[in-house]
Amino acid sequence: MGDFNHYVVVKFKDGVAVEELIQGLEKMVSGIHEVKSFEWGKDIESHDMLRQGFTHVFLMTFNGKEEFNTFRTHPNHIEFSGVFSPSIEKIVVLDFPSKLVKAPA
Repeated sequence: MGDFNHYVVVKFKDGVAVEELIQGLEKMVSGIHEVKSFEWGKDIESHDMLRQGFTHVFLMTFNGKEEFNTFRTHPNHIEFSGVFSPSIEKIVVLDFPSKLVKAPA
């Protein structure tokens, strides 16, 4: 079985200390060995109409759906969700098996 991805796109509420949240997120994923990789970024190019208010994206990759399911119920994830979720104004979450079309060079 291939990789399984957890993709999250968010718009934070006004006044949220985003940098602190991201540091907490980095710490949380670093302590959960089922997370194969973690990437994040902030949009700097899209037009407001296309962005629809969303500003940040987070991508976690797992070796399979079983590892993702373990992550979802991990105490560190549950605890951090209690801090992260109230800071979100809008969110889109997609969980999907990866279909690699072109491998990195």
